[in-house]
Amino acid sequence: MQPVTTPGRWFDGRSATPHPVVLRLGARLEIAGPEVRRDWSLIDLRAGDAPAPPLRLGIAGDPGQVEVMDETFALVLAARCPDLRKRPEGTGGTLRLVLGSLAVGMAVLLAALFGMPAAAGLLAPLVPAGVEARLGAVVEGQVLDLLGDPQPCTDPAGRAALDRLVARLVAGRGLPAGLGVTVRRHGTANALTLPGARVVVLSDLIARARSADEFAGVLAHELGHVAVRDPTRALIQGSGTSFLLSLVLGDLTGSTVIVALGQAVLAAGYSRDAERAADAYSVDAVTRAGGDGAALAAILERIAADDVDDDPAFLRSHPFTRERAATIRTLAGPGTGTRRILGEAEWTALRGICPGAGETPGTRPPGRDRPRRRA
Repeated sequence: MQPVTTPGRWFDGRSATPHPVVLRLGARLEIAGPEVRRDWSLIDLRAGDAPAPPLRLGIAGDPGQVEVMDETFALVLAARCPDLRKRPEGTGGTLRLVLGSLAVGMAVLLAALFGMPAAAGLLAPLVPAGVEARLGAVVEGQVLDLLGDPQPCTDPAGRAALDRLVARLVAGRGLPAGLGVTVRRHGTANALTLPGARVVVLSDLIARARSADEFAGVLAHELGHVAVRDPTRALIQGSGTSFLLSLVLGDLTGSTVIVALGQAVLAAGYSRDAERAADAYSVDAVTRAGGDGAALAAILERIAADDVDDDPAFLRSHPFTRERAATIRTLAGPGTGTRRILGEAEWTALRGICPGAGETPGTRPPGRDRPRRRA
């Protein structure tokens, strides 16, 4: 099989800036550039729906895409990849495409008549799981960039303890199979839920939790948002017409929306009803996993009290924090305070997932805004 080469443009999924690369097509597709190295299987390779040129290529699980203008290369690639334009089974056919287009058109009309919240509520369930997963990968890259690219926390013992905790919280709850929980070293006590069932925990949240049950309560709260796809709904509402346009064009990670994704996630908030629902989900999940469902109330109150002087705007949410804490304790019921979701050894290991974070928490990068609290 004679290799074929051609120049191309690489889009990393974080910005709309193209990067020059060279593609080499042999038994696999190799992509090489100053800061890019990819080696993709031809079986996994998929092309966008738009007619070539340009031909845009990617694979599942990688937010990056490469664009090719060479028609001869595109023909050779099509001959070697019979599944190049195959859509995954279950994504529907012409009828589903027509119905989906009608639904999107109706959502655009609703956005014009009643505003984005109503449209977001209708659109979120229409986003296919595969598209949402890819969108989540792009959003995560942008959010991490806005946070100053905090380092991942991957201590093996801590990671193992976190995995066991997540497994206990999600058991039997029907959450997406691709759920991912990661920890990043950062001096803010926060957790961010992103589209595509992704949860990013900032390490200071673990450092400031006084028990595994407190941390589990916040984590389960975020899983409650995952369960009803609140992050996708908030992103649609926050990014407005750019998301609707991208959905109609079938290019959710294209240049029409990509620049605004990270900012929209950090700026978007959830309604009070959504927060109450996630609190109730947390109490139930932690209690069923053998922990103290009321511990979420304690950490919410403590972080709110600690951060009043640092963040005066947060004062406005204090009455809601007190209301939430009271409701959480009522839902949990009496006698839960002696329950523990993790043993001491497991909690100690989890607290060490980001070595040194509990002693000297990282600080916000200069010029960066504090990410808004989600819990």
